[in-house]
Amino acid sequence: MTAAIRILGIDPGLRRTGWGLIEVQGNRLGFCASGTVVSDNKLPLSDRLRQLHDGLQKVVGQADPDEAAVELTFVNKDAGATLKLGQARGIALLVPALNGLSVAEYAPNLVKKTVVGTGHADKEQIRMMVKVLMPKATFNSDDAADALAIAICHAQHRNLPALARLAGKGAA
Repeated sequence: MTAAIRILGIDPGLRRTGWGLIEVQGNRLGFCASGTVVSDNKLPLSDRLRQLHDGLQKVVGQADPDEAAVELTFVNKDAGATLKLGQARGIALLVPALNGLSVAEYAPNLVKKTVVGTGHADKEQIRMMVKVLMPKATFNSDDAADALAIAICHAQHRNLPALARLAGKGAA
């Protein structure tokens, strides 16, 4: 049996950044922890980004993950909101990278398709399927549930690029 891998999923947001930690051994998924890092919307943007950084740094330090996965940003009609989300997402990518972790990125539709079976699932469907896949999972927000779904998606797809490279070498 392969060694257990701890995966930290991160659902970036400027108000609330969800995180979820799972352990994967072979094809078995295990829930470890989840939560939400919150920034104070009354503070300047720079202070809010620092709050997200410090909160995620604490999570990474305590959780000791082996790998991380972050959801890609979707573009919405409000360019200012998209830019701010992108800055929060930068923190979500930076903190694991500064801690020496490899960081994978997944589109929201792929996360939903992997966990629920359809790329247009709603929040309630994601929460329900996370609980089905990991009955012991607890989460304090939709953001934390989404982060667990991102970690699950990474668990399912983490070896696919390596397998594709191996397949390409065998065909040559």
